[in-house]
Amino acid sequence: MGERVLDREFFARPAPEVAPELLGRVLAHGAVAVRLTEVEAYGPPGEDAASHTYRGRTPRNAVMFGPPGHMYVYFTYGMHYCANLVCLPEGQGSGVLMRAGEIVAGHDEARSRRHRPGTGSPLARRGLPDRDLARGPARLAVALGIGREHNGLDCCADDGTPRILEGTPAVPASIRSGPRTGVSSAADVPWRFWIDGDPTVSPYRKHVPRTRPT
Repeated sequence: MGERVLDREFFARPAPEVAPELLGRVLAHGAVAVRLTEVEAYGPPGEDAASHTYRGRTPRNAVMFGPPGHMYVYFTYGMHYCANLVCLPEGQGSGVLMRAGEIVAGHDEARSRRHRPGTGSPLARRGLPDRDLARGPARLAVALGIGREHNGLDCCADDGTPRILEGTPAVPASIRSGPRTGVSSAADVPWRFWIDGDPTVSPYRKHVPRTRPT
């Protein structure tokens, strides 16, 4: 992957501006590369109730307050990692969640990561459609081999990994926006962006409150 790496200035802007311009860009990590087809923007403290930084800086979200272009990785539901890219100048706490993409390099490695031993029959593993390899934020992180150890890494370094490559930006007319998936606060804010008609875009799911057993 010899393409130009996106520079830090690209990310030093509000997340809702950065997010749609990330569509069509390529996130590369080792042999695997993903063309981004769906992302979500999250705003700074006090402005976006759905953001991890809404109530200020904590040990968990500290990376989001660091330099733009770094990766913020968090663990959710006790089983999944999700990867974000920090936006705005240092100290402001904003980012873009990478929700889904198309594997454009390293298909075999991505497929093997998605199906570790004991997670299904060989036939089922071979039958997984390519479109589903990175369709959703947790699947994207697994396919790329991204985990807690990548939290805070610089994605703008030419020799770094993971890194964000220029790719081919999505045509503006093909970009759609709508509410973010599964958030309970600021649920109607239209900061989810995706490439219309792309098969790797994940299905939208509205937040459903959990009910306690009676």
